[in-house]
Amino acid sequence: MTHPVPPLPEGLSENRFLGGQVTLRQPRRGYRAGMDAALLAAACDAAPGERVLEAGCGVGGALLAAAVRRPEAVFVGVERDAQALELARQNIEINGLSDRVSVRVGEVAEPFVRLGLPPFDLAMANPPFFDDPEALRAPAPEKAGAWMADDGFSTWAAFLLKAVRPGGRILVIHRADRLADLLEALAAGAGSIQIRPVHPFADAPAKRVLVRAVKTGRAPLRLLPPVVLHPRSGEDKHTAEAEAILRGAAAIDWAAP
Repeated sequence: MTHPVPPLPEGLSENRFLGGQVTLRQPRRGYRAGMDAALLAAACDAAPGERVLEAGCGVGGALLAAAVRRPEAVFVGVERDAQALELARQNIEINGLSDRVSVRVGEVAEPFVRLGLPPFDLAMANPPFFDDPEALRAPAPEKAGAWMADDGFSTWAAFLLKAVRPGGRILVIHRADRLADLLEALAAGAGSIQIRPVHPFADAPAKRVLVRAVKTGRAPLRLLPPVVLHPRSGEDKHTAEAEAILRGAAAIDWAAP
């Protein structure tokens, strides 16, 4: 059942993503979907018929881009913020995806079982990057919920592990300097871990990591080739690989080389 989409209120913008394939309403101030959401969506490898959960989906930037990329999969987003949740519902309607994308209120700090949903084939997340208030200089109130994890990343990892079936995948984008914490948290129930570093420039340290793990997986950890976002020279803003990812013309591959 579709619902009318209200006119664009003051304080919101309507932006196009994935080469114009996704329209996204989001606040002009505060946290806004961008490169991290695009990378997470590009790394989602849902097969036809699979069910995907995004924890902390916000207004639906990664959720909708992944759904457009994987047109034969079903997606559910969980979000605790009422304003973001309402915008996510509007964005689903605007993009004509209500037949296989839905969102519901939910709290990562609460047990997954409270959602009343069966385990998923894949659970993905772009968790808040900070869990120590001393590590971040007073974020704007509009960004605090997206940047600061109230209960630490271990809570997110526990939720994601419960959200997938045995053999299901967990996909996370996070700060590169938190990789050790990320691996430790996922080791409680997942293995077969694959890592793709994300570098701003080819000669600069990675700022992000994409991590894919398999619940009950036992294969050795694999460090895969990096994604490089920007060239050092020339007029292009993005590398050819990054530009193709942003347009939806390429995905981030997890297959063995």
